[in-house]
Amino acid sequence: MPLTDKAAKAAAAKTKTYKLSDEKGMYLEITPKGQKYWRWKYRFAGKEKRLAFGVYPEVSLKEARSQRDECRKQLESGIDPSVARQSLKTARNIATANSFEAVALEWFHTKMGDKSKSHRDRTLSALEKDIFPLVGKQPINDITAPQLLGVLRKIENRGAIETAKRAKQTCGQVFRYGIATSRCERDPSADLAGALKTAKQKHLAAITDPKEVGRLLVAIDNYQGTVTVCAALKLSSLLFCRPGELRHMEWEEINWEQEQWEIPANKGGETRKINFDHIVPLSAQAVAILNDLQLYSGKSKYVFPSVRQLSRPLSENGVRTALRTMGYDNDTMTPHGFRAMARTLLDEQLGFKIEWIEQQLAHSVKDPLGRAYNRTKHLPQRRQMMQEWADYLDELKQDDQHQRLT
Repeated sequence: MPLTDKAAKAAAAKTKTYKLSDEKGMYLEITPKGQKYWRWKYRFAGKEKRLAFGVYPEVSLKEARSQRDECRKQLESGIDPSVARQSLKTARNIATANSFEAVALEWFHTKMGDKSKSHRDRTLSALEKDIFPLVGKQPINDITAPQLLGVLRKIENRGAIETAKRAKQTCGQVFRYGIATSRCERDPSADLAGALKTAKQKHLAAITDPKEVGRLLVAIDNYQGTVTVCAALKLSSLLFCRPGELRHMEWEEINWEQEQWEIPANKGGETRKINFDHIVPLSAQAVAILNDLQLYSGKSKYVFPSVRQLSRPLSENGVRTALRTMGYDNDTMTPHGFRAMARTLLDEQLGFKIEWIEQQLAHSVKDPLGRAYNRTKHLPQRRQMMQEWADYLDELKQDDQHQRLT
């Protein structure tokens, strides 16, 4: 007699495991602990075998019978249901291991370990928020360029143009890692060159009015923050290097005898935009700040170590947060804005040659023949310029303080 759902539900545990038969070889096995398992007994190639169809009541009687009937069809076709199920499980495991999400996470943990925490967090968040929900479970080798474009268009449609661009770059890195590890054959992101929208370039905010610069410098001198952040603020104006270069400054890069900071090529990972060595002459004011700071952070590799961990550099938000605390938001002044401030005033107020300024900014400056200047080009002139720049900033501070007193 076929089993009923009422009988399956009412079956109580006994001291020993027992069975309630259904039909066509299927039965419900009840354990002494009251667990109920669907089983099916069949014969293939003269051997008796068993398959499990799940646990009751999570798998209902109707669902268990449906599985049994499907397996009976396989038997009629000369297929062993156990072998077919194992093959399907293997295929699913392979598909899961080769999914875009699995390959992306493997790439992330393999290749992103040397990046800053903020960069890693931003990359992983973008993958989890924008990419995985749409194509994460799909085999990486099956993803097409139009499909990837559809994913990126969704990011664009919410106005995040730069985020879409970075997502495309990240996906490209994942696909190329998939190629290297034999999980996919090509990178479809390469077919999307020129397909994404171009964001309107927004210049980073900077203060270039001499009077306002003087107020900013006085505010920096009066800022009550950590020793490293206060020093980073002061050197940001004196050295006007890229914020990432400043954060990653190391004591071994300071040439005390020559009074200069020697930045090696490709310093700072994604924060570094030049692939050549660069020299930053240090004014007397900059040397004094570094001398004082060495008493505080000299035991660290970094000139500006993290407060929480000396083996890591200052957070990329350290200087930005300090500026905000002083009342300078992103529309007024940014850490990168010190570069624009110096470029404008060195040219318009102090009259230094643009060539020297651009060289000191580590821009890709070339001579009339198209050759890139080497790192020591105009170094004596730049050394003089950096000292005059530091003296000029002191004058702006003094002017502001004098005006406040009068």
